[in-house]
Amino acid sequence: MVRRVWAPQGQRPIARVERRYEWLYVYGFVRPATGQSWWCLLPRVNAAAFAVALATFARDEGIDAAHRAVLVVDRAGWHIAHDLALPDGIDLVLLPSYSPELQPAERLWALLDEPVANRAFADLGALEDVLVERCRVLEADPQRLKAHTHFHWWPADPQPESLQ
Repeated sequence: MVRRVWAPQGQRPIARVERRYEWLYVYGFVRPATGQSWWCLLPRVNAAAFAVALATFARDEGIDAAHRAVLVVDRAGWHIAHDLALPDGIDLVLLPSYSPELQPAERLWALLDEPVANRAFADLGALEDVLVERCRVLEADPQRLKAHTHFHWWPADPQPESLQ
């Protein structure tokens, strides 16, 4: 990831680089109208891991056949995989191709990256600790998430039938 850093004018910034890689992926869901969010860290990003994230999200949020949720996603391979197992109550709405900027969750990643950008971590556990804390901070600040994800054109939440 490219981020701006401060350095004296005319000098290149110096950053420690280690050429070994371990991966940790953050799955995040946000309700744009309220800023309510849900986060999950997994070692992979693929259809199987996405299915685990969806199932855990559905369980945690009480989503089932009677209490449904619609998730707007881009056309990443793991979102459209033929073998993707969707939990009962979750429906996916696919955005047009090449338009990930329309997905509200895309705006979460810059906020999530703030404490890890331009840093090297001793191990995956250290990175996980920072990311877990960041997810907790963001989850506790729904107004900030709403400000980043509630686009002016986003549809209003439907009213429950009992209130109509």
